[in-house]
Formats: sequence, structure tokens, C-alpha cells
Amino acid sequence: MTAKETTAPAPQNAGPAPARRLVGIALMMGALVCFTAIDTSAKWLSRSLPALEVTFFRYLVAFLLSAIVFNPVTARHAWTTRRPARQILRALFLLGSTVFNFMALRHLQLAETMSIVFGVPFLVAVLSGPLLGESVGGMRWAAIAVGFLGVLLVTRPTPSHFDPAMGWAFAAAGCYAGYVIVTRMLSGLDSAASLLLLPAGAAVVMLAPFIPSIWVAPTGLLDWGLLTLTGISGATGHFLLILAYGRTPASALSPFIYVQIVWMTLSGWLVFGDIPGPWTIAGASVVVASGLWLVQLERGRRNVAENPPG
Repeated sequence: MTAKETTAPAPQNAGPAPARRLVGIALMMGALVCFTAIDTSAKWLSRSLPALEVTFFRYLVAFLLSAIVFNPVTARHAWTTRRPARQILRALFLLGSTVFNFMALRHLQLAETMSIVFGVPFLVAVLSGPLLGESVGGMRWAAIAVGFLGVLLVTRPTPSHFDPAMGWAFAAAGCYAGYVIVTRMLSGLDSAASLLLLPAGAAVVMLAPFIPSIWVAPTGLLDWGLLTLTGISGATGHFLLILAYGRTPASALSPFIYVQIVWMTLSGWLVFGDIPGPWTIAGASVVVASGLWLVQLERGRRNVAENPPG
């Protein structure tokens, strides 16, 4: 999946601003490599293991690592929430996005699923009006329309081209959009540590009852290693994001999220021999371009809000 939107600490003031931004960008790049490792490992494991089992281990390992770093003794705030209902809803959205994404990866290329998931910012922009009271505006609607066109280029939803597995990718994108919306609702209420720790713990609790009935024993050290890698990559990636947003404004980091399509394409080629077709490349290019356009519109709107004329 893509870099998860989270409540991050305010940017630190120590050190030269350009140096802080470069460090933040480097941390973001590291996080994107971690998220690419999650999907690559999940696609490999999906050949022999159920998606729910892979998801369970992904969150179990991530929760255990996060619990060590943000333990109840030194980081009590990480174990509390002011809005438990919203945290549960957020955890359900995150769990759904992961399960559906892993199911899609069983059949689709990494670049294909990532191109569809990159449509999430457009869904968020659409939903932010009725759910968050944000104004969309004509230019944002234009960026949304262009981004949707890019997704259609990737999926080509005609009877002769559409892969049913893309339905799982769209379901993952929808859940992820809900996750982002609820995360924004929790912004400023819960700490970044709790937004990292609590959903992972909730996912483990929700999936645990189903594991005995679907259990398929991993074969060999490679499967066990990849299961562990999904959790390590998840926890590490989110931790790097927290560090990145603590050093660099979100508006400066947002464009670099789209570098993940490069990592995903490269990983798909090196590990699975997948080479994206021309439609996927064209659609992904349109999605990325419209996403960057949307980022620029958001920057302009925030600048106007923070520096009103007169």
C-alpha cells in the first residue's frame, strides 16, 4: 500500500531548514521502500497462503514491534484514545484495505494495484466535502476527473479487458479512502503513536478467531521470513513516516509519495518478471500527474488560508 496518512508531530526547528527537508525526504523514500516490501512479500506469499493469514502475521509482527518501542511504561499515550469508536472504524478500514489489496495482488501486477490505489486522493477529495465540510472547487474537480480517467486507462473496464481481481483493488482503494478520512477526523485528538499501535492491535484481535479455520502451514524458512518481513516493513515504514513528517512539512513530502510507483514497478520486474503494459504505464502517468496537480492545488489553498490578503 501507499504511505499511510497519519497525525505527525510538528516539524522540528533544530538545524538548517534545507537540511531538515532533505532528511525528511530521505526518510519518506525509506518508508516507501518498506511499503513496497510489504506488497512484494504479500504477492509472493499469496501463491500458497490465504490473504487473511498473511494479513494476520503482517499486523501481529508490526504490533509486537510497535509495542516494544511504544511500551505502556514510557509511552502510555500510545495506548489511549479519545475517540474509541473512530479508532475501531479506522482499524476496520485499514484491515479491509490490506486484505483486499493482498487478494488483488494474487492476480495483478504490483504496478497495476498501485496505480489503482493512487486514485485514493481523488476519492478523499470527493468525500472530504460531505464528511469533513471541505470545499472541493472547480479545479479540484478537474484534477479528480483526470485522475479517474487515468485509473480507467489502467483497468480498461470492458468485458474483454477487465480482470475481476481489479474489483478487489478498487475495494482496497475504497477502504483506504475511508481510513484516510477517519484519520483526518482523529487529527489532533490522538497521538501519532496511538494511530500506529492501536489499529495493528485491533487487526490482530479481529483476525485471531478466523486463523485456526483457514490456517495453512508456511513451507520453509522463506515463507516464514517473508511473513515476518511484512510486519517489520509495516512497523518500520510507519515509524520512518513519523520521523519524516516531524522534520518536513506534509506539503513538501506529498509529491514524493508517487515515487512508490517506481519502486513497485522495479520490484515487480525483478521478483516476478512483470513488465507493465502500455495501458498501465499511460494510466499510471495520468494518475501521478493529476495527483501532483491536486497536491499543488492543496498547497495553494493552504497558503491562502494561512496568509489571507490584506
